[in-house]
Amino acid sequence: MEELDTVNLVRVMSDDSIHSSLSSDSCEYYQTEIFDQLPSVQACRLEQNRQSLLEASEANQDGPEPRENISHGHLSRGPKDKASTRPLRNLVMCIQGKRNARDRRKMQISNIGFWDSWRRSQSIYMKRVMAQMGGALKGLLPWQQTLRTINGRFGVGVKAYFVFLRYLVFLNLLHCALISGFILGPTAFYGSSAHLKFGANDSVLDFFLGTGYLDRSPVFFGFYTRGSLNLPCLNTPLLYLAGIFTILFLSLIMVVRRTVVGYKHTWILGKQYSVNVSYKIFCGWDFSIQDRASATLKRSFIRNDLKLFLEEQSFSLREAQRTLPQKVRLYLLRFIFNLIVLSLLGGAFYLIYFATKTSQNMSASEHHWMVSLVLQYLPPITITFVNLFLPHMFRKISSFEDYSFTTQVNATLLRSIFLKLASLGIYLFFVFDQTKNQPCRENIFGREMYKLSNFNFLATLCNAFLFSYPRKLLQEKYPSSLLAHLSGKQHFLIPFNVLDLVYSQTVSWVGVYYCPLLPLIGTVTLMATFYIKKFTVLRCCVAEQRMLRGSSSSVLFHFMLLLGLIMAAVTLGVNFWIPNTNTFSCGPFGNGGSLFNVTGECVARLPSSAQTTLRYLSSEAFALPLILTEVIILTSYVSRGRANQKAIERLKDMLVLSSSDKRFLVKQHATMLRRQKNTGRVRGAAIKEDNPRNNSTVPPSTRTN
Repeated sequence: MEELDTVNLVRVMSDDSIHSSLSSDSCEYYQTEIFDQLPSVQACRLEQNRQSLLEASEANQDGPEPRENISHGHLSRGPKDKASTRPLRNLVMCIQGKRNARDRRKMQISNIGFWDSWRRSQSIYMKRVMAQMGGALKGLLPWQQTLRTINGRFGVGVKAYFVFLRYLVFLNLLHCALISGFILGPTAFYGSSAHLKFGANDSVLDFFLGTGYLDRSPVFFGFYTRGSLNLPCLNTPLLYLAGIFTILFLSLIMVVRRTVVGYKHTWILGKQYSVNVSYKIFCGWDFSIQDRASATLKRSFIRNDLKLFLEEQSFSLREAQRTLPQKVRLYLLRFIFNLIVLSLLGGAFYLIYFATKTSQNMSASEHHWMVSLVLQYLPPITITFVNLFLPHMFRKISSFEDYSFTTQVNATLLRSIFLKLASLGIYLFFVFDQTKNQPCRENIFGREMYKLSNFNFLATLCNAFLFSYPRKLLQEKYPSSLLAHLSGKQHFLIPFNVLDLVYSQTVSWVGVYYCPLLPLIGTVTLMATFYIKKFTVLRCCVAEQRMLRGSSSSVLFHFMLLLGLIMAAVTLGVNFWIPNTNTFSCGPFGNGGSLFNVTGECVARLPSSAQTTLRYLSSEAFALPLILTEVIILTSYVSRGRANQKAIERLKDMLVLSSSDKRFLVKQHATMLRRQKNTGRVRGAAIKEDNPRNNSTVPPSTRTN
């Protein structure tokens, strides 16, 4: 009897289920009629039929070619392998799913060998340790609470500005460390400091002009002489060059890396930003928040991000509804505004040229010391005021060009950064032209960069405490006055503040060769700028109605910084290329020395094998293999990117089909429930109808009984 009661359940597999395009790692579907009606199965069968027809036609032509088919199963194996080593708390699944995953991992560990089990456990342990160390180091970053407050009240765009400012502080600290190791340290040990005395002709004014005592100090190029460290390949000139080139090279690597990473993140958000919005709506809340103020900040942050998205969506709809005459009229209007921008730029450049000529031609001894100070700072004052007023005009112009809010900000940034870099380049050209025959021209050039850096910080300080704060006090004390209504509410204008940072960092890069302590001055001024801007934002400004997305703005910030770095490299290259015709020179390349003389002397003292290697590396015979290698590497990266793009598109299709399957199954389930209810109602009505009939057909004898 026990054998008869035993039932063996066997699943019948058809050809379609055996040769399905779904991988064995995905969920198993039982062979039912509903499975055959799923949209994903029908799409896969259409694709399989199309491929079979193509293969049959190629077989008939006797010209089959190998084809690389990327199936759904192959795409699903990569995430599975990565998920097998990820911590369970990082897996996006429910508690029961994590328990099942833990049981599967235990079964896999029991089935594999001791060495593989130990290696997998160590990998998981190291990932946990690295994650904890990363969280601890991130918690040590300064100004974290300030950034959270700014993010909640003013949006991620204003926060991106302060993060960018903090990044520049760290970058300048790295520059200070390199300057100390390559230049200040050897000079302190092997140099001479007998001439570092405050003379009778020195005054406090020298600290503003960079003359007198400051001109003889380690601030400028002329202080660093050869000293006692005078070996052929280890001397002050080579260490000086190594420090400057290391600063520029590391800055290039760091800026390019952050630009590329930010661009990749922006590209991903630009392709599938709706997914990110759904994530922020349904999964954006941090349930670990226990403070009411933190909850308010988080809520305002989500609201500001969604407001920016809705603003861009409404602009996209309005842009799609434009007619052809409206587009022609808009393009003509933009062309006229661009002509106005070019005329404003030309006038600004001529004003800088006039100020530079006036400052160089006026003699300081003929005027009072205050007039002399103003004349010495006339080019920085002119550049600062041009950079202060013209970006506001560019902002007004971009508001009439009917761009989206993000595009308006980017257009204003591009025009303003061109203004700042071009004005600085014109000023550098005039300074180069007028100081090429003067003694110790490097100190003169460094002095100009020193004055530019100081006046830029002075302008930031005066703008905060002499304009923004009194304006806020006026609105608070006398809100109904005419002046308060005319001034309006203050907003933190991200483009203009970013331009100030890029300009100051560009000045630091340009002048680091002529003024080695300029990164230290930049670090101090940037840290002071952070607190000044924090006071301005939190005390004097109100939040913008339209928020700027932090990802795209961060990419543009670093791209402008990259332009400033390129400008600094070009300036340094021009200085090395132009020969110094003056007989009296100062600094490490004194007595007619130059970059080529110092490096040539070092190369001549090297062994013959090293000289042969250096000559080969600098010859055309090495350039051709190097170019071919770069082409191969770039081709491989481009091919990999295209393959990843195809895989991403296939995964997107799989997600769409998966959502279609879910909707289809929900509809089928609802239909089945309605059928069951209707069937139950019909059966109940039939039973009620049968009961009277049965009662009427019962014999009278049985009724009495």
